[in-house]
Amino acid sequence: GGKITGVMPRFMQEREWAHQNLSELRIVEDMRARKHAMLSESHGLVTLPGGTGTLEELFEAGTLKRLGLYTNPIVLVNTRNYFDPLLALLDHAVAERFMSHPRVDLWQVVARPEDVPDALANGG
Repeated sequence: GGKITGVMPRFMQEREWAHQNLSELRIVEDMRARKHAMLSESHGLVTLPGGTGTLEELFEAGTLKRLGLYTNPIVLVNTRNYFDPLLALLDHAVAERFMSHPRVDLWQVVARPEDVPDALANGG
């Protein structure tokens, strides 16, 4: 019952990478403008398993949240334990005292997509 707005750089649209079942698709000039639009206009960030671009966007959002510049919930969908190695790395960074524990104040981890609405409603 929700609305999904996609934000895509022009070069991706030209390669016909656009998802066809969105409520709205906004085309922007580049990846930087995409990230800015996604974070400034969203009510929450849901991170699904993905590659380097997904991880880069997650870490930028987490950094902005840590700095108080992004205040909406961030939810990681840990399907089939995909993010376990990343979470272990972050736990290691905490143990080595390079950072405080990110899961306390940055994001919530859920196991299934069905858990996302409750996580968003609870502030991520």
